[in-house]
Amino acid sequence: MLVGESFNWVDKVSIELHTQKLATLFDFPFEQRHKLTYWSDMATSSPEMTGGTSTKEEREEAMDQCAKAFIQLWHDKAARREAGEEQGFDLINLLQNNEDTKDMIERPLEFLGNIILLIVGGNDTTRNSISGGVHALNQFPEQYDKLRADTSLIPNMISEIIRWQTPLAHMRRVANEDVELNGKTIKKGDKVVMWYLSGNRDERVIENPDQFQVDRKNARHHLSFGFGVHRCMGNRLAEMQLRILWEEIMQRFDHIEVVDEPQYIRSNFVKGYSELQVVVHPKK
Repeated sequence: MLVGESFNWVDKVSIELHTQKLATLFDFPFEQRHKLTYWSDMATSSPEMTGGTSTKEEREEAMDQCAKAFIQLWHDKAARREAGEEQGFDLINLLQNNEDTKDMIERPLEFLGNIILLIVGGNDTTRNSISGGVHALNQFPEQYDKLRADTSLIPNMISEIIRWQTPLAHMRRVANEDVELNGKTIKKGDKVVMWYLSGNRDERVIENPDQFQVDRKNARHHLSFGFGVHRCMGNRLAEMQLRILWEEIMQRFDHIEVVDEPQYIRSNFVKGYSELQVVVHPKK
């Protein structure tokens, strides 16, 4: 990171860290890793969300490129295994070695769906929580002071960042049967939107929900990872990555100063940043 000079934190840190992480998890060619970010962004984009900068055709072309690349990666790994080469411990190898998923390549749409789910889940969420944490500490400087005084608060702060940022605002489901909920009838077949963003700011459950507090009690009591059988399977990885990042930041630098208003992506699904101009200040 540049010290003492303004730069876009989103590009230089949040996106770059996640691109490297995803390439490692998939054993994807490292020199082509930025394709993963592009495919993830295109998977969750639309002309309405991007202000007309991407079309339906461009999105379909990106998904086609993604599918071809991962199908080739699958076959390359299979060929190396048949040749007796030692295989690494990555997600493609795990799929190939599991009885339930070893033939997934024969179902291309299912294979692509799982790959896109893993790419998006490993990109937009923690990536925007990294930027959101910097933004939050600048909005609440007294909390930054508290963190500098006691870095043992980092694990608790990570949960608070994930709650406060809520990187994915909602999910939609379809009701399987008629049900009564709080005096309202949801009919079978109705589309139901679960607003995680709203739940994480529910004053009936969370005290001072609009405040960012690094020492908040029960900080992990949030909905950002979902709940029940659909709870995010990468939640521990996300927490670990954020924790390690902030441990390193607090060891190396005094503080990260946001020097301009953040620019947000246009989306009602991903609560994310396109630009966050910062200056990193060295320890005094």
